[in-house]
Amino acid sequence: MSGFVEKPEPIQVPGLVHLHTGKVRELYQNEAGDLVMVASDRMSAFDWVLPTEIPDKGSILTQLSLWWFDQLRDLIPNHVLSTELPEGAPADWAGRTLVCKSLQMVPVEAVARGYLTGSGLLEYNESRTVCGLALPEGLADGSELPAPIFTPATKAAVGEHDENVSYEEVARQVGADTAARLRQATLAVYSRGRDIARDRGIILADTKFEFGFDGDTLVIGDEVLTPDSSRFWPVDQWEPGRAQPSYDKQFVRDWLTSAESGWDRKSEQPPPPLPQEVVDRTRAKYVEAYERLTGTSWS
Repeated sequence: MSGFVEKPEPIQVPGLVHLHTGKVRELYQNEAGDLVMVASDRMSAFDWVLPTEIPDKGSILTQLSLWWFDQLRDLIPNHVLSTELPEGAPADWAGRTLVCKSLQMVPVEAVARGYLTGSGLLEYNESRTVCGLALPEGLADGSELPAPIFTPATKAAVGEHDENVSYEEVARQVGADTAARLRQATLAVYSRGRDIARDRGIILADTKFEFGFDGDTLVIGDEVLTPDSSRFWPVDQWEPGRAQPSYDKQFVRDWLTSAESGWDRKSEQPPPPLPQEVVDRTRAKYVEAYERLTGTSWS
C-alpha cells in the first residue's frame, strides 16, 4: 500500500479546469488550452506523499527550474509560456505557478546517470549492468561512470515505482526515432547541467527529465535539475564506496527508516508526520542547493 497519506482537495479557480493531482504538482487547464502547473510544498518518500509539507519547497523547485531553463535554452526549448498568476488564483500561488504549452508527452522517464548509486547500483551489483548497459568491474556506491549513460524508466502513477527499462524497450514503445532523440537530448542536457553544477561545487550524480512534442519539436517539460528530480552531492565530500551526503530529501528518508519514527516501511501503515527538526533541515538543504547553483540568496 502507498500513495497519499492525506490526499488534498484541489483548489477551484474560475476559468481553470483541474486535471490531475500529482505527488508535488497540481495540474490545471486554462480556457486557451494551456496547462497551469502549481508546485506544492508536498514531500514524497518511499512511494508515499507525506502528511507534512516542507515550507517554500514548491517555490524553490519552480524558481530553480526557471533558472535551469535559461541555462539550457540553446540546447532544447522548454514548455514555459508565462509565470503570471491566472486571474482569480490564490495569492500563495505566486512564485510556484507556471503557464505551459500543452505537449504530447512521451511516456518515458528520461534518466541520465553519471555516477553509480540507487537502483543502478542494485542492478550493477547483480549483473554489472544498468538498464542492460554493461559497466566495468570494480565500481562502488558513488563511483563516477566512464561516461554518462541513458537509463530510461517507465512513468508510474502516484504510489507506484518507476521501473527501469532497456533502451530497446523504449524504442519498441515510442519508436526508434523518438528513442534516439530522447537519448541525445537527455545526455546533452545532463552534460550541460553536470558542468554548470560542478563549477558551483555540486556533483550532479543523476537526474530525470520529461519530454513532450510540440508538433515535431521535442520540448523539455515539468521540472528540470531540481533536488526532487536529481541527486546533488557536494564535491568536497564525495567519497566512492559509501552513501554520499546529498541536497535532497535524505533527512526525511533517514528519519522515516529510523527507530525514532516507529514506522515499518514494509507494513501497510502510512508514515507518520515529520518532526520539526527534519522539516527545517530538509528545507535548509533545498535552499542551499538553490543558492549554490544560482548564486543568488533565497529570500
